[in-house]
Amino acid sequence: MEHNHNNILKGYNLLLYFAGSMIMSEPTNECVVDFWTNGTLKKLPVSSLNPRFLKAASLLRDSFEDKEKCRQMLADDYFNLFDERVLALAPARASIYLVGRNNVEPVDIEVTEFYNSYGWHPIKPGKPADHLGIELLFLAKLVEKYLLLDDEPCCCEMKKEICRFIKNYILSWIPSWDERVQEHAHTQSFKGISTLIYACTEDLYGIFSNGEAR
Repeated sequence: MEHNHNNILKGYNLLLYFAGSMIMSEPTNECVVDFWTNGTLKKLPVSSLNPRFLKAASLLRDSFEDKEKCRQMLADDYFNLFDERVLALAPARASIYLVGRNNVEPVDIEVTEFYNSYGWHPIKPGKPADHLGIELLFLAKLVEKYLLLDDEPCCCEMKKEICRFIKNYILSWIPSWDERVQEHAHTQSFKGISTLIYACTEDLYGIFSNGEAR
């Protein structure tokens, strides 16, 4: 049972790395070949009964197969949605959606302190600490750290930390971001990716908060 749970968590981590990379920088030809034209997205590494996950899987399965058109359309969508050098339609930064919070530090400072508490210092030129791609990478690192633990009290504390991070710095604003992507994305691919991120973080929160992880 424990081995199966670990494999499920590793599968979610693969999805976090994939989705995070897609919103971190413009999709490359290599990315399109690996994930779209080779059919990787037709069979995701985990399954879920979460309706959002099922929707995301369907959107990604039915997205592009023409490599050249796919890469260009993804690139155009990426810049329209996420490139903050222009008027991005769905910027992937927590601070944009969590403005006006009372009596708390700016979210980019808060999340940086969370990273620092684990000795983690993301290096991605031009990407602030509260960028969703950075947050997903950190979440994946926390899950990897959890998988290496063999002490029950430490596992319990790490589960709490993972839930705290997801609740405060991802699920606190992802619904609003996903709405913008659904409204403005021209490709099923990015609609599927944003919904996949939403679903995966929901699923991971459920796994760690309900004690389903070992």
